[in-house]
Amino acid sequence: MQHQITKQQIYLDHAATTPLSETAGAAMEACLYEPYGNPSSMHQIGRQAYDALYANRRTLAEALSADPDEVILTGSGTESDNLALLGLARQHREHGNHIVISAIEHKAVLAAAKQLEREGFSVTRLPVDATGMVSVVDLQTALRPETILVSIMYANNEIGTVEPIGDVVQVCKEFRPNSQYPLVHTDACQAVGMLQCVPHVLGVDAMTINSSKIYGPKGVGLLYLRRGVAIQPLIVGGDQEHGMRAGTENIALIAGFAAALTEAVAYTHTHVVAMRKLQSYFMQELLATVPDIAFNGHRTDRLPNNVHVTIPDIEGESLVLMLSEAGICCATGSACSSLDLEPSHVLHAIGQSADVIHGSVRFTFGRTTTQEALSHTAQVLGEVVKRLRTITACTTKVYKQQKAHI
Repeated sequence: MQHQITKQQIYLDHAATTPLSETAGAAMEACLYEPYGNPSSMHQIGRQAYDALYANRRTLAEALSADPDEVILTGSGTESDNLALLGLARQHREHGNHIVISAIEHKAVLAAAKQLEREGFSVTRLPVDATGMVSVVDLQTALRPETILVSIMYANNEIGTVEPIGDVVQVCKEFRPNSQYPLVHTDACQAVGMLQCVPHVLGVDAMTINSSKIYGPKGVGLLYLRRGVAIQPLIVGGDQEHGMRAGTENIALIAGFAAALTEAVAYTHTHVVAMRKLQSYFMQELLATVPDIAFNGHRTDRLPNNVHVTIPDIEGESLVLMLSEAGICCATGSACSSLDLEPSHVLHAIGQSADVIHGSVRFTFGRTTTQEALSHTAQVLGEVVKRLRTITACTTKVYKQQKAHI
C-alpha cells in the first residue's frame, strides 16, 4: 500500500532523510536528458558529460574548501563509510593492523569494523559517557604503535551528541608526530548544514557525507580523502573516481548533490539559529506535557535539530505508530535499523537498560518545521502517552488477577 503524504502531516524525521530541495531538484532536471553521454567516452558527447561531471565535482569540493581530486563520489553514506574503513585499513595494513572506533558509530562503520576483525585486524571500541561523548583520555590510552586508523563520527545520528573531532585529530597527531598514522576518518552525515565541515580545518584525512541528509537526492554520497592518502577500492572494474570507485557516474544525482551541499553550507548559520530556538521551545513543551520525560545526548554539544527522549513505562514503537496515525512522523532510532526492533546500541552504550531503551523516541527538525507544529506534536504526544499508560495499567491489572486465580 502506498502511503499518501498530506499537508496535515508533520515530518520530524529529518535525520533519516530530508525532502528534495527545489534547488537540488532543478539542478537534477537540467541534467536528466543532457548531457546523456558516458563521462569516460572520448567523443564529443562523452566529453560534454565529463565536463558536467567535473563542474559538479568542483562545486562539491569548493563547498568543503577541498580540491576536486579529493572528492570520491559514491552511492551513499554507507558506501562512503565502508570505503573509508575497509579501503584504508586494507591499503595500509603493512603499517599496522589496529583500528579505533567509538561504540556509538553508525552501523555502516560497526559492520565494516567487524568485517576487518574477520580479516585479522584488531579493533578497539571506545566507550562513551552518559551523554554519548567520547573521552580523549580513553583514545590516548587506546592508541598503539600499530594503530593505522581512527574513526569517530562527528555527530551522532540518534542522540545528536557532537564529538570533539578537533581533539581527536590532535591526539592522533601527537601520538606519532613524524608519521601520517593513525589516519582519522569521521562520519559527518548528520553534521553538514549544522556544523563547520571543512576537512582541512578539522584536520581529518577522510570524511563521509550523504546527499539525502542535506535536501539532496538519495543514492549519492561522497568520501573526502586528503590528497596523498592511498586507499584500496571496494568496487572495481573501471577507472572512474580516480580509480577508487568503478562505475559510470550518475550526473543528475551528482548535480543535485552539489546544489544541495552548496546550499547547506551557505545557510548553516541561519539554519542553526532557527533550529536552536525550535529545540529549546520543543523541549520546554515536552516537559510541560510529559513531566517525567528524559532527554538523551549532551545538553550543549549537540545537533540543534535533534531532540531524543526516553519516556518511562512506554513502548517506543507503539508511540511512533500512534503518532504516525495522528500525522506526526518521528523515529525510535536510526532509520537504517528501525525495522529489526533490536535495542539501540547507542542507548546501550550510554548506560540505558533494554526496558528503558524501548521507550525512546527521536524527533529531528528541518527547514520547514514550525513552532506551531512542535506545539501540536507535544500536545498529541502527551495524549498518546496517557493512552498507552492506561492500556499498560489495565493489562498489568488483568495479568495480576489472572495470576492470582492460578
